[in-house]
Amino acid sequence: MTVTLEFLARELDAELHGPADAEVSGLGTIGAAGPQQLTFLANSRYRAFLENTSAGAVLLSAEQREHCPVPALVVKDPYLAFAKASHFFDTAPPVSAGIHPSAVVDPSATVPESVSLGPNVVIDAGVELGEGTVVMANSVIGAGTRIGGQGRIWPNVTIYHGVTIGPRTTIHSHAVIGADGFGFAFNGAGWTKVAQVGGVRIGADVEIGAGTTIDRGAIEDTVIGNGVILDNQIQVAHNVVIGDHSALAGKVGIAGSSRIGSYCMIGGAVGISGHLEICDQVQILGMSLVSRSITEPGTYGSALPVDKQDRYRRNVARFRHLDELSRRVRRLEKARGGSSED
Repeated sequence: MTVTLEFLARELDAELHGPADAEVSGLGTIGAAGPQQLTFLANSRYRAFLENTSAGAVLLSAEQREHCPVPALVVKDPYLAFAKASHFFDTAPPVSAGIHPSAVVDPSATVPESVSLGPNVVIDAGVELGEGTVVMANSVIGAGTRIGGQGRIWPNVTIYHGVTIGPRTTIHSHAVIGADGFGFAFNGAGWTKVAQVGGVRIGADVEIGAGTTIDRGAIEDTVIGNGVILDNQIQVAHNVVIGDHSALAGKVGIAGSSRIGSYCMIGGAVGISGHLEICDQVQILGMSLVSRSITEPGTYGSALPVDKQDRYRRNVARFRHLDELSRRVRRLEKARGGSSED
């Protein structure tokens, strides 16, 4: 799509510095964008790229305007404005309403005429699809599942029975929603499976990444709130609750029955133990292990940063003696008549 700078200024509520009829037809980075591309500057560390940019236009803040040699669109939050502008140049192929001849649709399912069903899609008994829902090739929607209007299910997604998904939610390829949670009781010689009789409830405007799995509840539902962002390859165990507008990066693993508050940000490969409570507005740095509840908003982390091999190995060896050192300190303080905390 080709748009004028006047159009972008109007749509993004931006102050235009440059010719209104100039056009851009794509997106680029601040260092590599060409004359037909729109870019942005959100971090002042990249200002050197701005001063030499060949972009057709730049989204930036007012304080960076004087350093921009090309047309500028001045906004309060350049990255947010860029996110909004990106949809004008989306390359995803358009989808037309209709049912592919190879799709299998149970007669009891509710499928409006505005829905698009791709090749080999399976819609099971009692499924309800909202207006404008798109289900792409080879995806399976299990019995009794309800999907709100304008949902988009990419190819090869599996949604089990009894799942509820709010409107405008996107689920990317190879995600599995509603598989059994990890529930087994040891019977003395082996394992007896606990039937997972709960479901999954997903709110509106949710994004679920490729390869992510959300298990159904053991008794009550697993719940994903409105506006939640789940990156690729995340594991959400049974009966987990994730509050509204929280964002989780790739490979996060959440064990059963933990509750995450609203507006939380959880970095990549974080592990969260079961039956914990994380309050609202918590940020957890990547690769951290959360083994206790977090009751106060703030930023938390536990992972060790990368270091030279010899120094890292020495420190690992010292970790093994921490308990012994702690005991020695307590004995010394006790001998001196003092006290020590664990």
